[in-house]
Amino acid sequence: MTERKIRVLVAKPGLDGHDRGAKVVARALRDAGMEVIYTGLRQTPEMIAEAALQEDVDVVGLSILSGAHMALVPRILELLKANGQTHVRVFVGGIIPDEDVPRLKEMGVTGVYGPGAPTEQIIAEIRAAVSGVAA
Repeated sequence: MTERKIRVLVAKPGLDGHDRGAKVVARALRDAGMEVIYTGLRQTPEMIAEAALQEDVDVVGLSILSGAHMALVPRILELLKANGQTHVRVFVGGIIPDEDVPRLKEMGVTGVYGPGAPTEQIIAEIRAAVSGVAA
């Protein structure tokens, strides 16, 4: 019997049209043995939560460069909770001011990463967060 791979949904909420970083992270996660679903650009919070539910993911990774993280992230967290997905860990990457990081974590975000964050760190923190759920 093989261990189930970690399933990660990588999403680009809002109107931001730049997805290079999201694709780099998605590739690194896939190379690390995770199953990765990439939603593409301009996803609504509702689309992201529905995809997370349909794909039975362990993790949702949000890439937000538009500055709308304090509006988008709470809505996504609310929708995940409404879907009964309180076990799903949420990570956020992009342009996130330092002063917003503690507030995001208080809301339930597991990790926040800025430009140039090492993919090895993201991989390790996702693995730790998911294994902590099963423990």
